Amino acid sequence: VQLQASGGGLVQPGGCLRLSCVASGSSFSTMGWYRQTPGNQRELVASVTGGGFTNYADSVKGRFTISRDSAKNTVYLQMNSLKPEDTAVYYCNAFGLVTKSLHFGQGTQVTVSS
Repeated sequence: VQLQASGGGLVQPGGCLRLSCVASGSSFSTMGWYRQTPGNQRELVASVTGGGFTNYADSVKGRFTISRDSAKNTVYLQMNSLKPEDTAVYYCNAFGLVTKSLHFGQGTQVTVSS
């Protein structure tokens, strides 16, 4: 199983970014995004089930939107109204239906700064 994330970068406060993650090697149920800053635990940002149900961290509700293209095994995270506190390494994850395990991608850096 491999997860390849892309779309991170440097953006000014109030700006937007779109992260993408392509998963391969299995079929997947819930897919999502976590983020981590130095010295802190990885935290859930958003997730989406195979049926399309979504879940968001309170800190990103109303600003971030998660979506998926199940035919392409791809999950997206549209991030709007970005804040400096959104700065982190973002990791996509997916639960493999064959492996019965949670898999993480390599991470993509998002930096929100003026």
